[in-house]
Amino acid sequence: MKNFCAGASNRKIFVYTFGCQMNEYDSLRLVRSLLLRGYDVVSKPEEADVIFVNTCSVRAKAEQKLYSFLGRLKRFKNRNPDMVIAVGGCVAQQLKEEILNRFPFVDIVVGTSGVSKLPDLIERAGTQARPYTVGRHVDLPGQERRPALTGGFFPEEEPSFGMHWLDPSSSKWSASVVEYVTIMQGCDNFCSYCIVPYVRGRERSRQVDEIIEEIKLLTARGAREIVLLGQNVNSYGKNLSPPVRFSELIERIASETDVVRLRFTTSHPKDLTEDLMACFRDVPILCPHLHLPFQAGSDRILALMNRGYTQAEYLKKVETLRCYRPDIALTADVMVGFPTETEEDFRETIKLIKIVEFDGLFSFKYSDRPFTSASSMKPKVDEETKTRWLVELQELQKAITLRKNKAEEGMVRVVLVEGESKLGSGQLTGRTPHNRIVNFEGSKELVGKEVAVRIVEGYAHSLKGELVEVHQP
Repeated sequence: MKNFCAGASNRKIFVYTFGCQMNEYDSLRLVRSLLLRGYDVVSKPEEADVIFVNTCSVRAKAEQKLYSFLGRLKRFKNRNPDMVIAVGGCVAQQLKEEILNRFPFVDIVVGTSGVSKLPDLIERAGTQARPYTVGRHVDLPGQERRPALTGGFFPEEEPSFGMHWLDPSSSKWSASVVEYVTIMQGCDNFCSYCIVPYVRGRERSRQVDEIIEEIKLLTARGAREIVLLGQNVNSYGKNLSPPVRFSELIERIASETDVVRLRFTTSHPKDLTEDLMACFRDVPILCPHLHLPFQAGSDRILALMNRGYTQAEYLKKVETLRCYRPDIALTADVMVGFPTETEEDFRETIKLIKIVEFDGLFSFKYSDRPFTSASSMKPKVDEETKTRWLVELQELQKAITLRKNKAEEGMVRVVLVEGESKLGSGQLTGRTPHNRIVNFEGSKELVGKEVAVRIVEGYAHSLKGELVEVHQP
């Protein structure tokens, strides 16, 4: 979860984001759109005139956090009836009516196609107060209760990839060192556990020229690294006319923009093509790091998940990647406790982790999601077993990651400085091309520059370094 914060002005917005980088990108689009309209962003919801909550429904835990957070917002609405509260994203797409019924103080609900509509809806909602008391509508003399505003629900409305929020003539915003650019939305894979196709829709790719234009504008405003986003970026361009290969997009970005570093996420193993893997060797700005979710090591479970590959096929792609780029860092997603999963199936997952030796893993317990075929699969794995498996898996990966980070000690790495470290004490933070976090002492003037840093200590989740030299003026 992430919230944006800045100063204060006449109209103030607080934005809270649950879930993935796609949601963070959508929230940032909204923030920049409202900055162009004279809004400012605050760090506390009680200070805001507008609160936007961007939701995720990939896992049940994110939904639970949303409901808890909305419950806490009720007291702010009670104090300030003119406050506009908007909810968007995947949970809004999935549960619009439940949100409106359970939280009647919510003014706006938009689906996954609705980010571009939000600025206008917020302006409309702010023109007339909606009175409340203790979170319930009340009718006051001379005032008419207005229903909540809604919009942006697919499949009725296609998502907008428009760039109205990137007005090149405006000086109201600057780019971050690392910026995210959505290149496609939706997914056609229908993994049996995944809700994404039902809340984000089928795959839709942006035109290459529009992506290039956005990246050029971001780099002109200070961005040094670009991360390309999509539910399955490896499928980019298949539905364009004429079709465009993802590797072609990467090559054009490298040749037509001033990007210093390029990454992409998320990749599906079955769509990881030879020409895309070759980009890690042939395209200098493409960082040697790939997030390649495998989800499970058992072929039986992978088939039930409808993943479209076997353990052997996944391992072959890892081998090919390491042939093209021997030092490539690999991270992945993995779940435990999929319906019908046995101890033997879980051992195959542990086996795969030991073979690949990932640089890091995002691991979690399986949870039923609405609309998915896995939700009706039985028997379910009990919570105690899921917890035991997850602890074992995480302990194994923790040891692998720590060993790899310890191996960095004494090495000099090029770090793109992203900002001040959360550790404080005058420290900066940045990442190596392999996506390892490095904290070191340095001047704020180094933010946005690539610097050489000697690694002096490796920890479980980061590296400690000391500045050697600055690579960029």
